[in-house]
Amino acid sequence: MRRSLLLLPLCTVFALLAGCGNKGPLYMPKATPAATVHPAPAKPAVAAPAVAAPAPVHGFVTEMTAFDAFIATHPTPEQFKAAYPDVLLVLPGTIATREMRSDNSRYFAELDANGRITGGKFM
Repeated sequence: MRRSLLLLPLCTVFALLAGCGNKGPLYMPKATPAATVHPAPAKPAVAAPAVAAPAPVHGFVTEMTAFDAFIATHPTPEQFKAAYPDVLLVLPGTIATREMRSDNSRYFAELDANGRITGGKFM
């Protein structure tokens, strides 16, 4: 009787550990604060400067100067995906694993209040 009572917690712990697998730690980027709603001022609307759509760069990022110049234009996530279709864009609030990738294939973006990419890092 005693032996079965001692084995029950041990079996439970083993079953929990066996179900974990080798998934690695999860990374959840910092959440951006919610935008506050203010009444719009009575100014004429000024259109945002249009960012010229560059030719899509297939494959992973190898030209860092061109990539940094593109990020400096503060593109939207849609513009990023159009310019770099093979790079996985991870936005704030998206759950992703943090395995090490040294090929610049996954970009963790930082967004401003307007939803434009202001920076980030490859991981």
